[in-house]
Amino acid sequence: MTSLTHQLEGDDYEAQILSKSIKAGRRTYFFDVKATRGGDYFLTITESRKVSRPDGTPTFDRHKIFLYKEDFAKFTDGLAEVIEFIKAQKPEFFEE
Repeated sequence: MTSLTHQLEGDDYEAQILSKSIKAGRRTYFFDVKATRGGDYFLTITESRKVSRPDGTPTFDRHKIFLYKEDFAKFTDGLAEVIEFIKAQKPEFFEE
């Protein structure tokens, strides 16, 4: 399941510009577009995973990556390359 939100013009400038979440079993992935004070955009990618503490209460383990504008092209090229490799080696991973 995915959701997408977009910040409207005039909202708090340093808040998220765009947020997309993808629920995948026990994990949720968040893709958040944010702006610097200078108006540049950057992307944060967060993996949030529900885990149980020793006493049984739930908590969330989070890992975050910051991706800046100067790295967008290299990142997308590298990601596309490895996804294509996996598709060629394990096409069954992409069957629904």
